[in-house]
Amino acid sequence: MESADTVFDPRAHEPAPAELAGRVIAITGATGGLGRAVALACARHQANVILIGRDSARLEAVHGEIAAASGPEASIAVLDLERALARDYDQLADALLERYGCLDGLLHNAGLLGTLTPIEHYDVPTWCRVLHVNVTAAFALTQVLLPALKKSADASIVFTASSVGRRGRAYWGAYAVSKFALEGLSQVLAAELENISHVRVNTLNPGPARTAMRRQAYPAEDIEKLPLPESLTAPYIALLGPASRGVTGRAFDAQR
Repeated sequence: MESADTVFDPRAHEPAPAELAGRVIAITGATGGLGRAVALACARHQANVILIGRDSARLEAVHGEIAAASGPEASIAVLDLERALARDYDQLADALLERYGCLDGLLHNAGLLGTLTPIEHYDVPTWCRVLHVNVTAAFALTQVLLPALKKSADASIVFTASSVGRRGRAYWGAYAVSKFALEGLSQVLAAELENISHVRVNTLNPGPARTAMRRQAYPAEDIEKLPLPESLTAPYIALLGPASRGVTGRAFDAQR
């Protein structure tokens, strides 16, 4: 892993116009919020983007936005992380390898909030859904795409983190626990891949942003005072692109 005294801060990164040229980057939860914003930014910086989500119409809309901006042609992969079976993951991986030959970046952005409820009263089926989508599905997708990532000369996996997954907060229940789990998964995977592959693994906490999930968590908040997702994409470009080469096993923030 990167030494503690090495200075790398993705928040300070200013991406070059063609920074991601030639790279293939897959993004889950690409239909809205941060996922959509990062997908559009990756395409703007010349990446071939694979849009992963469960809503085909919304995926088509983002695909259309990329095409309208004259970005490299994007691909769509419809995958419902809550209900997908092993064959669905395998089909996605096979199609990706057949079309591109490798994968250079994987951003896990999809997630469920669940409910903000004391552990004592937390609904068990909701708990299971949140842990499945936020952790188990992310693990399964990473596992099935690792062969494609290992074929890259410089691959990056980024898990979307949260402040409540770094220090627990009352009532955040399954969501907080799932984010703690992703930090652990990222560290374990980074240690396993270091020195035997060109795949690096890190987490990135986007912080408060003007998204549907934020509104769900804080319905009384004036969301207009929060930054737009489009203003937070540079750290993602830094971690998914060449700027973070050699940086692995770290936990980063997108905002100061």
